[in-house]
Amino acid sequence: MENEPDHENVEQSLSAKTTEEELNKSFNLEASLSKFSYIDLDKELEFKNDLIDDKEFDIPQVDTPPTLESILNETDDEDESFVLEDPTLLNIDTIDSHSYDTSSVASSDSGDRTNLKRKKKLPDSFSLHGSVMRHSLLKGISAQIVSAADKVDAGLPTAIAVSSLIAVGTSHGLALIFGKDQNQALRLCLGSTSVGGQYGAISALSINNDCSRLLCGFAKGQITMWDLASGKLLRSITDAHPPGTAILHIKFTDDPTLAICNDSGGSVFELTFKRVMGVRTCESRCLFSGSKGEVCCIEPLHSKPELKDHPITQFSLLAMASLTKILVIGLKPSLKVWMTFPYGRMDPSSVPLLAWHFVAVHNYVNPMLAFCRGDVVHFLLVKRDESGAIHVTKQKHLHLYYDLINFTWINSRTIVLLDSVEKLHVIDRQTQEELETVEISEVQLVYNSSHFKSLATGGNVSQALALVGEKACYQSISSYGGQIFYLGTKSVYVMMLRSWRERVDHLLKQDCLTEALALAWSFHEGKAKAVVGLSGDASKRKAVVADRMVEILFHYADRALKKCPDQGKIQVMEQHFQDMVPVIVDYCLLLERKDLLFSQMYDKLSENSVAKGVFLECLEPYILSDKLVGMTPQVMKDLIVHFQDKKLMENVEALIVHMDITSLDIQQVVLMCWENRLYDAMIYVYNRGMNEFISPMEKLFRVIAPPLNAGRTLTDEQVVMGNKLLVYISCCLAGRAYPLGDIPEDLVPLVKNQVFEFLIRLHSAEASPEEEIYPYVRTLLHFDTREFLNVLALTFEDFKNDKQAVEYQQRIVDILLKVMVENSDFTPSQVGCLFTFLARQLAKPDNTLFVNRTLFDQVLEFLCSPDDDSRHSERQQVLLELLQAGGIVQFEESRLIRMAEKAEFYQICEFMYEREHQYDKIIDCYLRDPLREEEVFNYIHNILSIPGHSAEEKQSVWQKAMDHIEELVSLRPCKAAELVATHFSEQIETVIKKLQNQVLLFKFLRSLLDPREGIHVNQELLQMSPCVTEQFIELLCQFSPNQVIETLQVLECYRLEETIQITQKYQLHEVTAYLLEKKGDIHGAFLIMLQRLQSKLQEITHQDEKTKEELSLKDVEDTMVETIALCQRNSHNLNQQQREDPVYGKGKLGEIQGLILGMLDTFNYEQTLLETTTSLLNQDLHWSLCNLRASVTRGLNPKQDYCSICLQQYKRRQEMADEIIVFSCGHLYHSFCLQNKECTIETEGQTRWTCYKCSSSNKVGKLSENSSEIKTGKTAPSQVKMSPSCHPSKGDSTVKAASEPVLHPQQIQAFDQLCRLYRGSSRLALLTELSQNRSSESYRPFSGSQSGPAFNSIFQNENFQLQLIPPPVTED
Repeated sequence: MENEPDHENVEQSLSAKTTEEELNKSFNLEASLSKFSYIDLDKELEFKNDLIDDKEFDIPQVDTPPTLESILNETDDEDESFVLEDPTLLNIDTIDSHSYDTSSVASSDSGDRTNLKRKKKLPDSFSLHGSVMRHSLLKGISAQIVSAADKVDAGLPTAIAVSSLIAVGTSHGLALIFGKDQNQALRLCLGSTSVGGQYGAISALSINNDCSRLLCGFAKGQITMWDLASGKLLRSITDAHPPGTAILHIKFTDDPTLAICNDSGGSVFELTFKRVMGVRTCESRCLFSGSKGEVCCIEPLHSKPELKDHPITQFSLLAMASLTKILVIGLKPSLKVWMTFPYGRMDPSSVPLLAWHFVAVHNYVNPMLAFCRGDVVHFLLVKRDESGAIHVTKQKHLHLYYDLINFTWINSRTIVLLDSVEKLHVIDRQTQEELETVEISEVQLVYNSSHFKSLATGGNVSQALALVGEKACYQSISSYGGQIFYLGTKSVYVMMLRSWRERVDHLLKQDCLTEALALAWSFHEGKAKAVVGLSGDASKRKAVVADRMVEILFHYADRALKKCPDQGKIQVMEQHFQDMVPVIVDYCLLLERKDLLFSQMYDKLSENSVAKGVFLECLEPYILSDKLVGMTPQVMKDLIVHFQDKKLMENVEALIVHMDITSLDIQQVVLMCWENRLYDAMIYVYNRGMNEFISPMEKLFRVIAPPLNAGRTLTDEQVVMGNKLLVYISCCLAGRAYPLGDIPEDLVPLVKNQVFEFLIRLHSAEASPEEEIYPYVRTLLHFDTREFLNVLALTFEDFKNDKQAVEYQQRIVDILLKVMVENSDFTPSQVGCLFTFLARQLAKPDNTLFVNRTLFDQVLEFLCSPDDDSRHSERQQVLLELLQAGGIVQFEESRLIRMAEKAEFYQICEFMYEREHQYDKIIDCYLRDPLREEEVFNYIHNILSIPGHSAEEKQSVWQKAMDHIEELVSLRPCKAAELVATHFSEQIETVIKKLQNQVLLFKFLRSLLDPREGIHVNQELLQMSPCVTEQFIELLCQFSPNQVIETLQVLECYRLEETIQITQKYQLHEVTAYLLEKKGDIHGAFLIMLQRLQSKLQEITHQDEKTKEELSLKDVEDTMVETIALCQRNSHNLNQQQREDPVYGKGKLGEIQGLILGMLDTFNYEQTLLETTTSLLNQDLHWSLCNLRASVTRGLNPKQDYCSICLQQYKRRQEMADEIIVFSCGHLYHSFCLQNKECTIETEGQTRWTCYKCSSSNKVGKLSENSSEIKTGKTAPSQVKMSPSCHPSKGDSTVKAASEPVLHPQQIQAFDQLCRLYRGSSRLALLTELSQNRSSESYRPFSGSQSGPAFNSIFQNENFQLQLIPPPVTED
């Protein structure tokens, strides 16, 4: 098979085996993970430099190794995490900045966090990366494996090893050696089935670096070495490890005389091969004892020939994975432990995995160990420092959502993982992005479970190791030269990375053109993962990929045209091209191939009109973002025409202002813009196409000037034009292009001068004789005075202080004054805007303008005109803006204040007073201004609380507030009270004296004292005397007597005696009673309430009838309720004597006290008895009715299928339409037979049947019964097929059913059965007889006068007794 090398990632390992590794949890090891007593270091082992027999090992000469840049051209940028300073302890002080967790590597809990990330899936990668791996079946080898099993009884494949040859071990002890050429021929068949019968299956294979030796490990523990050149058996080793254990791993090291083996006992041995005087020998040394921890995976560090001089190779590192931890030891120059790493928490059935690979980090090549058990892969970078010590740096973890059974490096950046459901995951190590997922269940992978369980030697392994072996497939997967070989039960598969071109072509074959282009672009930008086949510098790689992308784009365009639907709606065709054409445009522009886009692609797509339209529309976003310039004139013309035809004029305007229109017909474009109201585009064409800046303004002025001069309202379109004109003028004067960009620097002064000269023209071109002077300035002032003046202000800022600029400024100011002051058609607001503008300009320190001060006086007179009250607020606001802008220097302040007061411009007065620090006068301004009078409180508060004001100023403000205290209280009592309480709580009595109006005083005190009014003042800090509170209570009694009690409940600072006198003064009896109760005089409070109640009752009794009807008893009821509530509140505080005095224990009420209490006790007893009895009877009645219903509805089961009279089948008379009668006793009759025996009784118009056999068997009882008894027990109504009956021999003569017509006869018999279940008198029977007795006129339930043949009362029975127990449960 052809082996395609990886030219870019040639650093792939040549012989390192990253086979799947078994993982299990040790159930009996509790030793410390940081100690190394497991390793046999009892004796100091010295390294002996034994001579190597070159002829035996056939070691070839190695050429000069290439540079590292040619070996590894990909670098890692991961930071170091920790360094192993101590060779016997894994001491971690720092943390990897890229790691997902913050725990140290040595932490035993480091595995906890992995479970939190297991369910986090990586995104689908096919659309991003295509097919990364190419996998194929080695048909020749697979066929020969099957053939060998049939022809020579080789058995099933068990292990594979790959170098320049492919070795496959079988279950019958044979090793099949295949070539890797296209023929895949069988080179050698090593071993024999007889030896296989003795040694067992081959359980492990290993080929040395130069592919000259093969080591075979067997299931029964033997090891053989073969010469792959001659096929000779060189060694047969039987004593290298304890007998009775299988070989799990056998690994050559870089030293051809040194190998490592691992058996099913968990031990690791070093095998040293020697040849002395032609005799081949093997010495074994135990590196790790399985009795102290079972090792189930080993991996020596292999280096390529070009890296043989790497400083780390001299240590001959070996990684071992036990059931509890990872160990890295050095075999040379002496045995030494360099690192341990505990797993932490993991699934005991997970397989431990180890894999080495050389990677480049920070331009240094060093080996990296990947190890995993479960779903987290750890990476450790191994370095050697100058002192010769080895340091280990932890890299970024890889958190997965599946459990691994194999880990393989395919190059330094790409790893291939196999999960427990036989799914391959190709992952980029640095970004941890999943590139591809491949299902390999078709391989039917070989598992090594039998060897881990050591079945060939009796299964003498631990349960933990056997559990790990369930998923072990170490010997079934081998990697070499960028290829991974998978051994199946009948086949061998190989997988390798596809080249970049192959990956793109693979997508093209699947008709995924868009994905192919995206993948190719990622190659072009260097962002693709697992890249193979791209060499050279960046520019060369981009050129190669770009050529391939152009080919794909041509194919894509042809496909878009070919697959266009010929029939159907135009929308379907548009949607088709909208999905296809943008891709072509995008990639042509990304590749910077505008020549290709506007020539060949445009010509090709122009063949279809719909495709052409979609193509032109795709250009719009690139033009608007200025990413597409330099279009051909033809495309520009077609673009404008296309959007114009589709009536998308707004799009046309947006496109024009981003295009170079010098190659188009300017006049035609201008005409189109004007006709379609594309003013931005028109201005742009004039400016960019002809360097003409005045003509657009003239065209716009001609539209908006006539209606403004005539005083008409502008239309919406004219307003838009006016706004665009202002913005355009502003841009021109500021040196910016309209609508975007900048004017060329050499044209900026010229454009400014032209625009100014245009604005200050005395008359317009083609002016009529009636036209007023300066038409353009006048038009702009009328359109929007404020914005036009803002434009001029910005322009003045940009002007340099040269002579010409000063002249322009003065000239434009003179024109403005001439136009606005000498005309009366401008509003005060517009005039104010002008003078505000002038004031700002004059206030500048470098001002050069001159304005006659008389003009400001005229403006002041105009704004403060007292005979014109219109627009009062507008005039005041305009004057305020003028003063704030610096215009105050233009006025005499005293005159300004007088005119402002006269005009009632209180904000102006405030402005002036504040300048002079006359804060007390500002209070008058607030109080006089109806719009702002309520803001006076905040103003006073700010003056008194904000620092920066002098004590004199604060005193003057407070004095002014005291002078106007009545106005403040009448305005907002709450605000006034809060102000006083906050700033002058000690002067509250002074304020009270100033408030002569009792109503205002009441409002003030209520706001101050009543917390329900909502002022935020601490009542404890007020320090008011009780007199103030009592004065408020007296006012409250006068103005709001109904709220006195509610207010007293929240007030605190008042005296009870004085308050009681006040309430008595105003005859508020309820309030007096409340206060007496609060004082503790309950008796006095009760007397007052009782007196109040008596007085109201007397009022009602002394009124005439007419007045009685009008008066309501509501007052009496309320007083009664209040009196009772008073007694209830205080009764618990009284002793027995106080409770009985004065009324309850004396007089008539005391005489009948015992009687009333006795009646209440009797009532409670009888009520309880009635409730209990009713509950029992209801339960009894419910149970009885349920059983009665069940008895009535229960089906009847006849004892035989023949008539009990004629002894014939009941079907005999069926043709005669005879009825079948079935009784509850089980007897069955024909109705004809019963009629012949006279077993029918007519009762009240109904036919009732009696059972013939039952009646005849008890004739004595029957003769002794009267007719009523016959009806009860032995008759039944006629029914078809079924009729219930009751057997007469069961003692039912003692029970009588009710003869009420409401019960059906069938129900009567069922009731009789129910009664017999009681074995006595039921409660239902008692109720029935009682109801009968009540209906009788002579009702005497306990007398014996009614006894007789017709009446036998159950109450007269000597055995009668009441049984108050639950009724029995009937059995079905």
